Amino acid sequence: MKKLLLSLLAIIVLIEEFLWELLTFLGGKLAKILRLEKFEAWLSKTPPYIALLAFIIPILVVLPINLFAFWLMAVGCVIRGVTLEILAKLLGTFLIARVFALTRNQLMTFLWFTKLYNTIIKWVNWAHEVVSHTKIYQVTKEIKAKIKNLINTH
Repeated sequence: MKKLLLSLLAIIVLIEEFLWELLTFLGGKLAKILRLEKFEAWLSKTPPYIALLAFIIPILVVLPINLFAFWLMAVGCVIRGVTLEILAKLLGTFLIARVFALTRNQLMTFLWFTKLYNTIIKWVNWAHEVVSHTKIYQVTKEIKAKIKNLINTH
């Protein structure tokens, strides 16, 4: 049972890590395509309260989608609800990862935010430590490194 739970945790950690990196990267690419360099430069230099507002907006955008997804599941439309929840999670992570990358310094000026961030990082580091010895984690990390190497060489 412990091995199964560790494997599930490893999968969750790997998905979280992969999505955060991928969606941060894609956010940067999309910003270039949409020519948002000036906006992003402005956002990265805003006062802390504006940065906090910018960080909260994606959460507020995704929240109604999450609630609707849970409602769909509650009324029996499980597949639609789960699909919508996955899409909401991807959208939320995409937006939050990009805004966080741009406003991290300002957000860290809030003591409560720094404490929350450090707590989350401790949990993530603990999860990585717990699963780093599992076979699924090691194999996946090797595959990820090979893919990154291929991408960087082309």
